[in-house]
Formats: sequence, structure tokens, C-alpha cells
Amino acid sequence: MFTYSLYGLAVIFLSFSFLKDKERTKQALVKAWKSLEKVLPDFTAVLVLVGLAITLLSPQVISRFIGQDTGFFGMLFTGVVGAVTLIPGFVAFPLADSLLQLGAGIEQVAVFVSTLMMVGVITAPLEIRYFGVKQTLIRNGLSFILAFGIAYLLGVLV
Repeated sequence: MFTYSLYGLAVIFLSFSFLKDKERTKQALVKAWKSLEKVLPDFTAVLVLVGLAITLLSPQVISRFIGQDTGFFGMLFTGVVGAVTLIPGFVAFPLADSLLQLGAGIEQVAVFVSTLMMVGVITAPLEIRYFGVKQTLIRNGLSFILAFGIAYLLGVLV
């Protein structure tokens, strides 16, 4: 229901924009389409990989490696995987939900999503170029540690 509400709002605002300035609305839609064309191949590849991983990994395997009973080592495993993986947020959160439904622990998934969003091993060379080695290592290190604090809080609250 919430998704349909968002679609409805988008149509209402798009209609309002079109009535206000047809030419600029058309330009915006063309830009949006071009952006979608650029992102679509990467997005499709990520969805295929995530779908394959979820299909090939049974709930038993997921529970064994990142289930609630794996404790700190499961969190460390998902933290490292999240730190070295480059997945956009709009894929990460549905993936996290799927992992939870397949038997992953809340803390383990929280560390995975947190490191995925905050730690950038793959993007570190670019970050080093702009901010330097020291700042990049400090930011990534603190983010990695903070991910465990976030997971702990989620474990306590949920």
C-alpha cells in the first residue's frame, strides 16, 4: 500500500510539473531516462548475483555462517564481506530482508548492511586520492568499529 501511495504522489507531482512547465518536465524526464539507462546494466547484474546467491545458499548454510548462534565470528564475517562489497543501498536492504528470512541473525545482518554502507575497501583508492591515506584509514576503521556498535544496539532493541 505504501509503495502505491508513493507512485500516486509521483504521478501527482509529475502532472503538476507538466502543467506548470511542459518543456522543463520533458527535459527532466529525458535526463531521468538517460540516468536509468546508465544504471540499469549494473543494477541488473547485482540483482542477478543476489538472486543466485539466495537461490544457491540454503537456509541451513546461511544459519551456519551468519545465523544468530554464530555470535561475534558471524558478525566479523559479514563485516568483512560488507566492507569489500560494493552494492547500492536500494539492493542492500531487500537483500538484508531476504537474509533475515533465510535464518541470518539480526546482529550479523546489521553489521553487513552497516559496513556495506559505511566502509569502502573498493572505493578506498579514490578516497585516498582526495583525502589522503591517514583520513581514509581512520574513517574506514572507525566505520567498521561503529558497525559493531550499531549491531549490538539493534540486538538489544530488537
